[in-house]
Amino acid sequence: MEMEMEMGKKLSSAAKTLTSSPIQELSHLAQRCNAINLAEGFPDFPAPSNLKNAAVSAILSDFNQYRHVQGICDNLARIMKEMHGLDVDPLTDIAICCGQSEAFVAAMFALIDPGDEVILFDPSYETYGGCITMAGGIPVYVDLDPPHWTLDPHKLMKSFTVKTKAIVLNSPHNPTGKVFTKDELEIIAGACLTKDCLAITDEVWVYEYITFDDKKHVTLASLPGMQKRTIITSSLSKTFGVTGWRVGWAIASASIASAIRNIHIKITDSAPAPFQVAAVTALKSLPEYCELLRRDYKFKRDFITEMLAGIGFRIQFKPQGSVFVFAALPESCILSDVEFIKEMIKQAGVVAVPGCGFFHTTQPSDKSPPADLSYQKRYIRFAFCKSDATLAAAAQKLGGLLDAGGLLKLL
Repeated sequence: MEMEMEMGKKLSSAAKTLTSSPIQELSHLAQRCNAINLAEGFPDFPAPSNLKNAAVSAILSDFNQYRHVQGICDNLARIMKEMHGLDVDPLTDIAICCGQSEAFVAAMFALIDPGDEVILFDPSYETYGGCITMAGGIPVYVDLDPPHWTLDPHKLMKSFTVKTKAIVLNSPHNPTGKVFTKDELEIIAGACLTKDCLAITDEVWVYEYITFDDKKHVTLASLPGMQKRTIITSSLSKTFGVTGWRVGWAIASASIASAIRNIHIKITDSAPAPFQVAAVTALKSLPEYCELLRRDYKFKRDFITEMLAGIGFRIQFKPQGSVFVFAALPESCILSDVEFIKEMIKQAGVVAVPGCGFFHTTQPSDKSPPADLSYQKRYIRFAFCKSDATLAAAAQKLGGLLDAGGLLKLL
């Protein structure tokens, strides 16, 4: 034990700040209880047959060594032009990486020097802050105002300092499902231009294409003056149900894309070659496939929000995009989000994600009045990118938690 403690002291300062997430810990508990997984945002239904066949064909054709598949870049450039009117050079402006996660961390290492500050909107996907810290940067969180998760421009501008290097934007937003409005995007773009900073966006394709109720995704890069300042990170993973394939990319100006590509090569050398080949098949079928997926996910969104509301959750904000519902606990519930989910796993056999893992804003260090942050332990994130059978089974199990009066027994 003493030796282990001594070895622990040799960890880097960045590594010491990284701990296992609530998602991982609760997933382990859920596995032990054989719980239905509404926690992790990956589909549990089969990937499209044509995509799997393309991957198998690539393997059998011996596309099994390090490889760069230019067809991905060519199709991405076409899609960016058709969807957003952006001119992207497929030869210089795109770096293929091992999923969006590697594209994001490579972007951080390409751009961030020790002490640089990076602004994020809170609640925030936890990976962002960890990547910034590993690159030597300092995450600076700007809280979005619940329950509709609106952006306060005064809070944003107040967060800038002389050390600010970049802003991270994820829209549609994980965990809330918010689609940032055109006005909010213009505020962010204006801040980037005024303060001379960059923007790194997470636009994984499932979020970009899956929006509801006539909401449209607008990439920040399409706003005036922003294409050269924006690094778009994205992937194939969730749209096509292939999160284990690890094919993603970064789209940026040539100099930044080159730096990201060089870092990617030093870390992993190449995204999996046969899955890159299959990605070309996927990208060619995006519009038709994604429209069917959008309709299916809208049905699933409506099903899960109605189900959760029916058992007492407060759906104060219906997701406008993505595959997540960020539901508030009933006002009468005395349990925290983590306590609630532990009981939900044990008593109903269903697991979701406690909202506290997405919140990072703390009390102000200056003389400002203390903020009410109690809401940070009052939200649960449910993923609805699951089969109809999975969602129906979860609804049945959660319905079993109601007492004779129609109230949750966990309260």
